[in-house]
Amino acid sequence: MLNSSHQATHLIIRNTQFEDISKIIDLQKQSFPYLARYGNIWRREELTSHLNVFPAGQFVAVEPDGTIVGSASTLIVSLHPEFADHTWKEITNNGLFTNHNPKGDSLYGADISTHPKHRHEGIGSILYGARKQLAINLGLKRMIGGGRLFNYCEYADKFSPLDYAHKVITGKMHILSSHLS
Repeated sequence: MLNSSHQATHLIIRNTQFEDISKIIDLQKQSFPYLARYGNIWRREELTSHLNVFPAGQFVAVEPDGTIVGSASTLIVSLHPEFADHTWKEITNNGLFTNHNPKGDSLYGADISTHPKHRHEGIGSILYGARKQLAINLGLKRMIGGGRLFNYCEYADKFSPLDYAHKVITGKMHILSSHLS
């Protein structure tokens, strides 16, 4: 079990268990209502696959009363060449993680979510810390973070993905959040 010295010290950070799946799906619905409308959040079969394939790489942030307020999903990969272009669907095998490579060299952060009522409390940082510790413990070379360019579809005809991200990073657009800290 992992603990943290961040702002949210009352939380327990632990590996996800099968009993957590329904709570993670509810968390995803609340964290990403726009994506949930289109069915673009974790499904039971995907979360079950994550636990079957790589249980050590799945984390939850739990309140003392058992409420899950954050989750993170990871798998191990190797990119050839290093940092090769890829899509989220390719690298996660459509979210199932069945292409997890225990002999790989990189921990891939496929998803992280924090309940909207608990944002800016350090939960995302704590979950990233758990990932970092896992990568160190496994002797991996690096962590790679995957993320959606949220709402980019509404700007794709105006900006390249790189220009879009640059506008967000420089504060000219306010879309991305936790991945920038």
